[in-house]
Amino acid sequence: MHAPFASDPEQTRGRLVAEPSSAHRSEFQRDRDRIIHASAFRRLKHKTQVFVEHEGDYYRTRLTHSIEVAQVARTIAKALGLNEELTEAVALAHDLGHPPFGHTGEDALAELMAPWGGFDHNAQALKIVTRLETHYAAFDGLNLTWETLEGIAKHNGPVTGDLPYALAEYDARHDLELSTHAGAEAQVAAVADDVAYNNHDLMDGLRAGLFSVDDIRALPIVGRCFAEVDRRHPGLDPDRRRHEALRRVFGVMVEDVIAESRRRLAAAAPASAQAVRDLGRPVVRFSGPLWSDLQQIRAFLFANMYRHARVKKMRVTSARVVRELFAAYMAAPESLPAGWNAHALSGDETRLARAVCDYIAGMTDRFAYNEHRRICGDRTWR
Repeated sequence: MHAPFASDPEQTRGRLVAEPSSAHRSEFQRDRDRIIHASAFRRLKHKTQVFVEHEGDYYRTRLTHSIEVAQVARTIAKALGLNEELTEAVALAHDLGHPPFGHTGEDALAELMAPWGGFDHNAQALKIVTRLETHYAAFDGLNLTWETLEGIAKHNGPVTGDLPYALAEYDARHDLELSTHAGAEAQVAAVADDVAYNNHDLMDGLRAGLFSVDDIRALPIVGRCFAEVDRRHPGLDPDRRRHEALRRVFGVMVEDVIAESRRRLAAAAPASAQAVRDLGRPVVRFSGPLWSDLQQIRAFLFANMYRHARVKKMRVTSARVVRELFAAYMAAPESLPAGWNAHALSGDETRLARAVCDYIAGMTDRFAYNEHRRICGDRTWR
């Protein structure tokens, strides 16, 4: 039984291009399925979070991360009485717009695209699902429902100020009400993202040897979870001990979100999905004390993982690959594949830059390196 403030697929605001309803699937189920079958979703398999694609088989990729986020999001959505299919659709799509090399690639493209409307991975995800996926006969993109598009565009909160061009262009023809908070399902997807990456960055950092268990035992939440495992399972081998402790960290975060969100929803008593948007504040959140604990964990990861010498070296090389690929395509747009260079050779510099940006943003880590080596003749990345 869904809560009154859950999004109802029978009451969706619809799709930009009208389609007949499915006899067997709800509108939000169809959105989820289209995202899973999208080319951009498959490419997430070879786009990494912190490490580059060839570093090892066990580190998280954007694909495994998105699946983990969707699992957490469904758990929270079910506990809160929300629509699980919509929550899952937004969770699975939230990273579609990430370029190769994670935030390093995004920072490089944002700097390069500053003269031509900027770059933002959420805006790029929206562009992918509304234009760049070209598999359907009747429309470009996936023709998702308004609710799913809203969640992709603003699951992290209202979007105001100077909009990235990809977001501004679509919003001009299909108003996503960017200045308001998204529905509760999209808010769940955003918090589930925080839960997933806080946990798996600790796990990946330990696996990579960037820090040790002794280094993180002083962190809030983490220390007491290790202490509980040691009390319950003395002498456990290191791998199981680490897993048992970090899954408890995971559980602490999820339980906190559910308890705090129930408290906020009970206080606000929204009578509909739209009432959640109209509140002017988020309803799905961590509690204050746990959020403070997470900030300490993030500060530790920033200093000991994201700014570790090994990771910084990869960041420098990866940023150079993106910058030099961009320059090479801008100088010789005919080197773009057919279908891309048709747009790029129009003689309009803005159009060219945006085509080059879209092409690079869609690359996997490995393909970007190989393409850089092919075009620029540079093997120093190895």
